[in-house]
Amino acid sequence: MTAFLDEIEACVPALRRYARALTRNADQADDLVQDCIERALRKRGLFRPTGPMQAWLYRMLLNLYRNSLRQTRRRGDHVPIESLLIEPSTPAPQPGRIALGEMSRAIDQLPPEQREALLLVVLEGVSYEEAATILEIPAGTLMSRLYRARTALRQLTGTGEETKLRTVK
Repeated sequence: MTAFLDEIEACVPALRRYARALTRNADQADDLVQDCIERALRKRGLFRPTGPMQAWLYRMLLNLYRNSLRQTRRRGDHVPIESLLIEPSTPAPQPGRIALGEMSRAIDQLPPEQREALLLVVLEGVSYEEAATILEIPAGTLMSRLYRARTALRQLTGTGEETKLRTVK
């Protein structure tokens, strides 16, 4: 049992990063990770060590996230009253922050399956094979989703075509 808990504990930072990237909200991400860990502890008898525990936890976190999205769609969005007050906007202090905000908005516009694949591979550094296993799709489908996501990001952010590699002479 202690080895199981140690493995889960080692995966928590990566789970939090992925949850924050998916939800774009620190509180929701922490709740999502907590629910994931609670479920993993409750369902530890179902874990078969044929693969890495991190992939099992990512899969569980992704399922919990998708379930919460379905519930939100059924209930409607919750708008805090504080957000209804109009405050003067201030320009971003750095050009890099503007680009980061633009990229964040572009990622939010991606279809969910492309966003999930992109965040797993790019943010978490998960291999294509492991990401395909986590998302329960063939590796070719994963690569296709990543290609479409990257193409859409280029179009949405206005960066144009892919960079061309130069040959060294």
